[in-house]
Amino acid sequence: MNRNLLSQTLSGLLLIALGNSVQAGELPDKQAELKLAAPSPDAEYLKMRALSTIPQGAFGDKVRLGYQLFVNTQQLRGKYVGNELNCVNCHMDAGRKANASPLWAAYLAYPAYRKKNDKVNSYQERIQGCFTYSMNGKAPESGSEPLVALSAYSYWLAMSGLMDKYGVAGAVPELSDEELLKGGKREDFVLPEAIAKATSLDERAKLPGRGFPAIPKPEQAYSPARGEQVYRAHCQSCHGENGEGVAMAGVYSLPPLWGPNSFNWGAGMHRVNTAANFIYENMPLGKSIQLSHQDAWDVAAFVVSHERPQDPRLKEGKVADLAERYHKHQGYYGQSVAEGVVLGTQSYPINPAKQ
Repeated sequence: MNRNLLSQTLSGLLLIALGNSVQAGELPDKQAELKLAAPSPDAEYLKMRALSTIPQGAFGDKVRLGYQLFVNTQQLRGKYVGNELNCVNCHMDAGRKANASPLWAAYLAYPAYRKKNDKVNSYQERIQGCFTYSMNGKAPESGSEPLVALSAYSYWLAMSGLMDKYGVAGAVPELSDEELLKGGKREDFVLPEAIAKATSLDERAKLPGRGFPAIPKPEQAYSPARGEQVYRAHCQSCHGENGEGVAMAGVYSLPPLWGPNSFNWGAGMHRVNTAANFIYENMPLGKSIQLSHQDAWDVAAFVVSHERPQDPRLKEGKVADLAERYHKHQGYYGQSVAEGVVLGTQSYPINPAKQ
């Protein structure tokens, strides 16, 4: 048995042994850092088919809806979205850009064990987490239309890329909603024979370009004070003097980075290292890899050292207790920066109504 699959199976059995009455939110969140590699200069990234080739019919309609929701997630504002972000703000080029956590790589990496909720997550559960934290909203119900559509779009990107790379002609095979929601990292995931023979489960789950590639640790300890200077020089013109983003007629063309309309304290992007990896590879928009590694770390520290919506896991109790349980990583939740107030104690609401 594949080692990763064995690990997932044992994790699942452990959860069963703990009892079905134990809810994921009650389990300890160890928050281990993701193990990401630096991008290889000669990496060959998967190339998916043009969106114009999405087929007609019911399956193609799901794929197209997934694309539409991904690039304009504000369609779900007031129901599943509670801030001014769209999925495409972090997953560039409609989820297709390598090294910007592309959907095609993510789909093939799930189901996977996540320490964030201490269980094996299906692909739809991973998306539900994005709505809860990154979108500061509410997770769509399991099996709901948005989850099916986003899964179908992710699957179509991944499979079309694999088929073209390994010379498999024809339309992307259609999957049922139930199969789409699971993700592609499983032994029973149906693949064309040529792809199954050429790649292993683990290779498909670790495609070049997945995630936000790790950059070297900074030579100096990262500094919000230095990061502010980087922000004023390179970021302010797009994201605003106070990280508020840019809106025209109430529609945000450039996303807010902190404050009431950004991601909350539970989102992965509130970690300094995650933000630094993303910023270095993808920002400034349209001319990425312009900052030094040190500048990326510093400006990431500046961005995530500001107040934002509360971590949804704070039901009762104190910020310090939640910080001890869930935030033992590179971040500022539960800390004071430049002798200011403790971050998290004056957080903005979770999933608020649009003003």
